[in-house]
Amino acid sequence: MRPEAVTDIQSLASADVTTGGRVLTDVALRQFRDDGFLCPVPAVGRARALDLRQRLEAVERRYGGVLPTPMVLKAHLLFPWLDETIRDPRILDPIEDIVGPDIFCWSTRLFIKNPHDGGFLAWHQDLTYWGLDASTNVVTAWLALSPATRISGVTKVVPGTHRKLVRHRKGKKASMLQRGQEIAVDVNENDAVYMELKPGDMSLHHGLIFHASDENQGDDRRIGLAIRYISTNVRPLVGLPRDHVTLVRGNDVYGYYDHETAPLSDLDAAAVEHHRVVCDRYKEIHDLSAKLHPAIVGETA
Repeated sequence: MRPEAVTDIQSLASADVTTGGRVLTDVALRQFRDDGFLCPVPAVGRARALDLRQRLEAVERRYGGVLPTPMVLKAHLLFPWLDETIRDPRILDPIEDIVGPDIFCWSTRLFIKNPHDGGFLAWHQDLTYWGLDASTNVVTAWLALSPATRISGVTKVVPGTHRKLVRHRKGKKASMLQRGQEIAVDVNENDAVYMELKPGDMSLHHGLIFHASDENQGDDRRIGLAIRYISTNVRPLVGLPRDHVTLVRGNDVYGYYDHETAPLSDLDAAAVEHHRVVCDRYKEIHDLSAKLHPAIVGETA
């Protein structure tokens, strides 16, 4: 029987001492291990989600109503209120239950779909071009800043597809993905689980799970912040330049990455320059990882 997204939000999170101080229950941890995702998970709450949405839309208004493309990636390096978000204990506590106490925010990305704008994401795996060791836990916390419903183009996943990296190819249609890639094997849409969310809740998914999202056919915007977390022991692929990460909890005793600097104020000059340098390196690693991709999956791209 195909697993569904969890509908009883309290079944995932617990303050009971029987969890040993953990936030996620044994059932939730087992589901993530077996299925590669959890949804919905309590996070920052509706009021904070509204505040974040309003702040984001105020930035958009400064630029004619559309967020400049460079700000979509790693916006936590530009705005203190997003830097605060990636460090929020309500997000980090369940992440710690999965990856351990020493945590990097490897990256963030804003996913914004306006009604009927045609934006979609093809079926893909995140770790295909990220330059990270795919054998370890890489977890995306997808935080809803507006209602994320099936009509608005919510993220959908295929449970249990997080156990190996598969071949990808150039997509037949232009998607919101940086390289327009898609999984090069057939995906049965009947197996998909739609991870619907209320504002302020989040879904968690493994970096290898098959996932996608359709166009927004609703009347409201679909706004989400994808926060990618890794344990500090996750190794980069051999031969790549040093990547940048933000230490959000615990300690870094491995030294595999350079550490990012938090912004002091919205779009301050030092933050803008740091963001440029970090994103240039991110794109360089992304491109080099794409060349390694055939070797990773053992097939010809």
